[in-house]
Amino acid sequence: MMDARIQQEIVLRSEDRVGVLADITRILSDMGINLLSVRLESVEGDSIVHLLTSSQSYAFEALRDAGFHITERDVVLLSLPHHPGFLRRMSEALARKGISINDLHVSVPDEAKVGVVVLTCTNNAHAIQILRGY
Repeated sequence: MMDARIQQEIVLRSEDRVGVLADITRILSDMGINLLSVRLESVEGDSIVHLLTSSQSYAFEALRDAGFHITERDVVLLSLPHHPGFLRRMSEALARKGISINDLHVSVPDEAKVGVVVLTCTNNAHAIQILRGY
């Protein structure tokens, strides 16, 4: 059985400049906030950073107070067993129900038994119901 739940993800938008991630991580580490998931992309002169942390509310406030443009969005957070075929099973289960994956990133250390999947799709709530059945 997969552990699947809805989680609020922080989405930070900043001018794309050298050191933006260093600034963000300094603020969070100075507060003792652990990073669970980070994704950064550079789009048309902006840095867009997606964050899941050990304390979303404190991270949100600290980054907003530092002058960053912050929003939140719902994502599906999934613990996925680390062996061949599990991501395939997950994506096929969603596809069978007509749910399209819009955004996905996965992190699994090589020796780990479980990986972390963060995704958004056309129907997050329905995806949770489907994935909890696997």
